[in-house]
This record gives sequence, structure tokens and C-alpha cells, in this order.
Amino acid sequence: MNNRILIVSASTGQGHNQVAYALNQELSLKGYKVNTIEPLKEVSKSLDTLVSDGYKILATLMPKMFGGLYKVSNKQEINKSVAKLTIKALEEKVGAIIDRENPGLIISTHPLLVKVVGHIKNKKKLNVPFVSIVTDYLPHSFYISEGVDAYIVGSVYTKACVIDKGIDPEKVYVYGIPIKRIFHESHCDSVHKKSFTILIMGGSMGLSSIKKALKYVLRLNRPIKVVVVCGNNKQLRKAIENKYESAIHSKTLEVLGFTDQIPILMEHSDVIITKPGGLTVTESLAKKIPMIIPYYIPGQEKENAEVLENAGAAVVIDKIKELNEVIIELMENPIKLYQMKKNMAYIAENHSLDSVLELCDNLICNYNKMEGVHHG
Repeated sequence: MNNRILIVSASTGQGHNQVAYALNQELSLKGYKVNTIEPLKEVSKSLDTLVSDGYKILATLMPKMFGGLYKVSNKQEINKSVAKLTIKALEEKVGAIIDRENPGLIISTHPLLVKVVGHIKNKKKLNVPFVSIVTDYLPHSFYISEGVDAYIVGSVYTKACVIDKGIDPEKVYVYGIPIKRIFHESHCDSVHKKSFTILIMGGSMGLSSIKKALKYVLRLNRPIKVVVVCGNNKQLRKAIENKYESAIHSKTLEVLGFTDQIPILMEHSDVIITKPGGLTVTESLAKKIPMIIPYYIPGQEKENAEVLENAGAAVVIDKIKELNEVIIELMENPIKLYQMKKNMAYIAENHSLDSVLELCDNLICNYNKMEGVHHG
């Protein structure tokens, strides 16, 4: 049996690579030989820089333009043209990577690469199972391709959207976006919290919108504890530490950079103020920490926010000045907080890393059986 697995990803934000890392870790533990590759880096450094840095610049400095491009590229006619260009640019190199790796299973955690691998699979008649991990809660058309054998999605709503795009329901699995197993484990201790704890995050890039949210939260005349995670944004962390020195000194505020303690921080917090990236949403669902969303990147994050709000798992606010009103309502209304947790548990009901691993096992076994029949 071919036990080699190829995972393809790309560096547009850290989410896609973190999903790839979580899968790599889990599949390796099961005895598979797993290789995670970013084809854009192998095709051309300048193309990789253009895509990853272009994403960073547009998403953070020109979000409206990014949202517009996202919307336009999701339209069927435009999607076909963009897909053709993407396939043309990447087909040869990705095909060579597949030939070199000779995998028994291919997994994509990035929509751009789903189209490319799907095209190669159909063109070359590759007899290799292919899995598309949909890392958002409303799927962009790029996640969908004829060559995909299984789609792993984060909610029943996402599944319905994939089916609406013409996919067989039996190919779509609501197993949740794969995240590190630690998020599915409990780290509770018996320490009783003295005050309502608010966790503020903004993704790996550490959005400067955090500063606005923090300014309002620290004006709350309530016994609260605030933990801010700035990610890799050292400048943001320094600016916050300088401005709120007294709050840090009085233990009202704790400021962190990049940290691997997110699962514990989520478990010990009452609410999270964050942007709704697919990975952060899935981690929050796993920890059942109600979400307040006062900022997002237009495009997939706006869509994620809408899905969560409609499911009663998050409160989305249009104006940052409404933030404290929402926090006070949740502090004074524990029933609403509890209902939000219940709604989150419902969305994540079938989320399971083990189910994802079992699906991979089954796909490899079934394809090996088919190969045996063809060669028998």
C-alpha cells in the first residue's frame, strides 16, 4: 500500500499552513510518510512573494479592494478565467511535484491549489484520491473541482453551499477544519476566576484594529481582566505596552506576542474579541468561547462572520463604539452567554480529527483496492 501523503498549501495568512501542519502531525503519528509543500515557493519566488505579500498588503492596508477582488473572483465567468490563468502558471511544476512525491493521497488546504491539482488529476488520469479542505465557512468557488474525492468542511451550512455548487452530498464531510488536537482537549483547572475575562486577538498578523477594541474595553467600569494577543506584530505589542503601562501593572491587562498558549487562554476566558478567520473560528468553536466580532477582512472573513451570527455563535458589531454595550449585556446575561456556547457546540457537533484521519485511511484503501482490480 502506498502510504505517502502529499499536502499542498500556500502562505496567504497563516491559517492554511497551520491546517497543513496539524494534518501533517496527525497523519505522521499514524505511520504515513507525509510531506507538506508550498508549490508557489517551488514555482517561483517572485510569484510566491506576489501572492503572499499581495494578500498581506491588500487584506490589511486595502481591505475594500481585497473584498472586491474576492467577490469578483467568486463569480462563475471570472472564476473560470482566473482558474485558467492559475492552472497555466502552476500546472507543470505541481505536476512534477506529484510525480516526484508519488503520493497515495493528496490534500489541499488552499483554494488556489484545488483547481490546479483537480485539473492535473483529470488530465493525467491520476488514480490518486484528492481531498479539499475548505478553510472558510462559506466556500469560494476555487475550493470546488471535478477531481476532488472528498471535501472536509466546518458546518452543515458550508456543506449545503458546496452541494449547491453541484457536488455530490456523499463527498462532503462536516468534520471541521483540522486544527491542533490540543484544542479538542480540556485544560481546565479548579482556579476560580475573580473577574470576567476578555481575550482579544487579531490573527497571526495582529491587526491594528486591536488597539481600537482595547481602548474601548479598558473604559469599562467593571471588574474585568483583558488578555491581548498581538501575534507576530511586535510593533503593535510595543505600542500597547507603552500606552497601557498602568493597566498592565494593575494586572487588568496582559499583553502577549506570538504564543502557543491559545487553547488555555480560550478555556480561561469568558468571551473572545477577534477577527473571524477560518482557523480562529474553528478553535473558538472547539473551546466554546462566545465570539464578538468588531473587525474582519472583507471577503471570506465577512462571510464567516455572517454564518456565525446567523447561527447565534457570535455577535457582529458594525461600529466599535457598540463594543462595551455588547460586553455588558453578556456579563449581565449569563443565559445569553450559555445559549451562545450551546449554539457553538451544535455547529461543532461532528468536528473530529479522528474522523478526518479515518476518511484519509478509507480513501487510500479504496483506491488501492481499485488499483488491484485494474491490474488484476
